[in-house]
Order: sequence, then structure tokens, then C-alpha cells
Amino acid sequence: MAHSSSATKRFLLLTGGWVALVLGVAGIFLPLLPTTPFILLASWCFARSSERFHHWLSQHRIFGPIITRWEAGLGITATVRNRAIFFLWLTLGLSMWLVGSVWAIVMLTSIGTATTIYLCRLTQTPSPEI
Repeated sequence: MAHSSSATKRFLLLTGGWVALVLGVAGIFLPLLPTTPFILLASWCFARSSERFHHWLSQHRIFGPIITRWEAGLGITATVRNRAIFFLWLTLGLSMWLVGSVWAIVMLTSIGTATTIYLCRLTQTPSPEI
């Protein structure tokens, strides 16, 4: 019975990791879908289900630095934070303009404010030299 539960848990974590990774990649191209939280979620799922996939994702040339910085407790860079806040409010503003109803504007403003506060409270480190 314990083996079945363990196999089910591993399957669910692997599935969740791949879904999060696909959503993270889609977030690169879709402005309302965030990339970093999904990549970090995929890493967390893989770390608990597949050492091979976690290592692969951690060593990935695009996503690896996000994961290694986060796992080392370095948080996000100020550049990433500022870019995220800019695109957050750009897309929220566009959504508010398109929808135009008061309840949607209040809801989106609340979500945007909470997200901005969260992003500003994250650990921030200087951007690495290029």
C-alpha cells in the first residue's frame, strides 16, 4: 500500500512539474502569464519527484539561474522585479480599459497592488554583471 501511495505522489509531482514548466514557457510569450513562479514550482515538484529532471532544469541555460538564485536565498534581481511590475501594470491597465466595469477595475487594482507589494518585499540582489 505504501508503494502505491509513493508512486501516486511521484506521478502527481512529475505531472505538476511538467504542467508548471509548460505554463512557465508559455509565460515568456503571454504577458498575463507569469514565468518565474511556474518555473520555481516546476523545480520544487521535480526536486521531490525526479532528481534527473530537477538537475536538468537547474542546469538549463535560461531557467537554471532563476532556480539557483532562488534556492540560494538570493531572491530576484531588481531588474527582474522592475520588469515584472512594469508588465503587470501594463497588462492590468489594458485589461481595465478593455473591460471598463467598476468591479473589474477594483478587483484588478487590488490584485495588482497586492502583487506589487509582494514583489517589492521579495529578497532582491543586484543584477549580475554581463
